[in-house]
Amino acid sequence: MAISMHNNGDTEQAIREATGLSETELSDLIASHVLGLPRTAADAPGIDVPVVPLAVSNEIQELLDWAAAHPAASVRSRAARITADLSELTDRRDSEAKQREAEAKVAKARAELEKAQEELRNVKAGTRTTTAAATAPTPIRTGLGSGRTREELAAIRTWARANGHQVADAGMVRKAVLEAYDAAHQAPVRKAG
Repeated sequence: MAISMHNNGDTEQAIREATGLSETELSDLIASHVLGLPRTAADAPGIDVPVVPLAVSNEIQELLDWAAAHPAASVRSRAARITADLSELTDRRDSEAKQREAEAKVAKARAELEKAQEELRNVKAGTRTTTAAATAPTPIRTGLGSGRTREELAAIRTWARANGHQVADAGMVRKAVLEAYDAAHQAPVRKAG
């Protein structure tokens, strides 16, 4: 590729950026292939290519071994890049597999938790029903404000209508009506003396 780019008139900077070759490697490649200057493996500068055992086929491993021992620096450099890329891809694949496995465990645990929570709700609901049935019927208090039973509110509504107050058939009774009812139904306070 570098020779083809050189023959097309690309600059050395553009060739180095596209191929990842160093200035020395590109000069050696041009000297060898374009100018026909012979280079032997002994003349080639040695670069350390990390040998990373990968889970690849024998044929691919043999090709990488061949490229790593090649006399041309560009081939050795490409072998190093490919080996590093394969190693990175292998690590990423393994990491993603571990992540999927962990996510599956979390999903299973969530499902078990939801099932246990549903069972707990059912047990509590059964206990409440049993407890409520076992105890005497307790007047149901409204959840909002007045703290009075439904029976008391019904009596207040009847009194209010009889005494000229407007009240709804259901829902909250205005505070002014409740206060008027309480004032009308308080026991008279005796004065001493």
